[in-house]
Amino acid sequence: MSHPQGSPHAARLGAAEPPSYLPYAPQHDAYGTQESYGVHGAPEIHEAYVPRQSSGSPTDGADVLTGVVHPPYDPAAYADPASIAPVPAQHRLPAGPFGGYDDEPPEDLYGEPGRPGRAGGRRATRRKRTGTVPDPLRRLLPQALVVAFLAGGTSAFIASDKAVQLSVDGTPRTLHTFADDVGELLADEGMAVGEHDIVAPGRDHDLAAGDRVVVRYGRPVALTLDGERRQVWTTARTVDGALRQLGVRAEGAHLSASRSAPISRRGLDLDVRTERTLTFMADGHEHTLRTNAATVREAIQQAGIVLRGQDTASVDPESFPRDGQTISIMRITGGQEVREIPVDFTTERHDDPTLTKGTEVVAQRGEKGLQRVTYALRTVNGVKQKPKKISSETVRKPRTQIVKVGTKAVPTTVQGAEGLNWRALGQCEAGGRAGAVDPSGTYGGLYQFDVRTWQSLGGSGRPQDASAEEQTLRAKKLYVRRGASPWPVCGRKLHG
Repeated sequence: MSHPQGSPHAARLGAAEPPSYLPYAPQHDAYGTQESYGVHGAPEIHEAYVPRQSSGSPTDGADVLTGVVHPPYDPAAYADPASIAPVPAQHRLPAGPFGGYDDEPPEDLYGEPGRPGRAGGRRATRRKRTGTVPDPLRRLLPQALVVAFLAGGTSAFIASDKAVQLSVDGTPRTLHTFADDVGELLADEGMAVGEHDIVAPGRDHDLAAGDRVVVRYGRPVALTLDGERRQVWTTARTVDGALRQLGVRAEGAHLSASRSAPISRRGLDLDVRTERTLTFMADGHEHTLRTNAATVREAIQQAGIVLRGQDTASVDPESFPRDGQTISIMRITGGQEVREIPVDFTTERHDDPTLTKGTEVVAQRGEKGLQRVTYALRTVNGVKQKPKKISSETVRKPRTQIVKVGTKAVPTTVQGAEGLNWRALGQCEAGGRAGAVDPSGTYGGLYQFDVRTWQSLGGSGRPQDASAEEQTLRAKKLYVRRGASPWPVCGRKLHG
């Protein structure tokens, strides 16, 4: 807060630079090049609040940061004697029973009534003293009152004025104020502070001459640290200061902004990739690397490992490498192989009432299909892997086999052929086996029919595929036609 226009202090103190009598000498700001930080939200205030002592001892005004000894603050020394007219001796107000004012001015001269905490004039009250005043002195009383008001008001004005140092984001300045506490000082200066800002000492702290007030504004930082994004706040003014305040290990790290780059009140987007240790297993050798690479592929290149053809890594080459990770390099060779694989046919069975029971006739023979399959062949680090099917093509579809199954009842007798030993004939011709076939493949069944003869007797298909009962029935019909001549060797068994 500046002095009122026209006051003696406005002329003495000026506005360009701090007066020489202030208890502060310009000193190095602890937030300058030697900053020290704490994480915002649990702040560590390293820019100390430094009150000045004024005990009257030889060390009055000593700066605890620099050790410089300053003269004690003496408000009386700041009044301009030339601005106060001398009072002649005959007009001086006598002490004692004649009454008068003490050395503090009335409230209505320098303050506002009802506002506690103001120095001097706002605490003064007018005290009347009783007693008889001689007539000569009554005439001098108005002049004496004026002189007393001027002298007392000047002292109260100077006593209320305080020289303090205000440091905002590391930039200090010395100013004069009539504020009673830190909050009033900030309000007078038009400074608004939020939940992410730091004020030291606190807003409720009383102000005294020589005090130091530190204000640090919070700055939002959109921090992407090793691939993970989060929103943080810092009171640091540079990228380097923010990294140290947030506890980020910046040695060897990749930064999206220079460490000396400033952080404005609007904040900053910052991408940080710290240095990590990776271990590579390649070609039978182990290799350890310190890197701040953004991907595993980039780290592989930094390690001097070359991927060729189908070569890859045990983790996704485009993934983010993590500290302490072990990555194996896989050397892959291979090709393709095409194989033709037969496909089995299916069989369908259909009832046929024209065929006697036990008779099955193949109406349509089945055929196998053909499929062309392509396989991928791989060898990883010299070890062959199981072929992997990658495609297939049908060259020929399989043909379904259809079988007719007889459902007609088989007759058991044929006139003119009963009473013969048909079992003995079948034993002699085929060893009693209904499915027997001779070495040439021409004759089949119990009675060794050829296919032509079999079908002429009403049989279907091949005789060896029919039941023993049907074969005996067809043999009896053949005997009625031709006698035992179809079996020149075994025919005599019929009568044996």
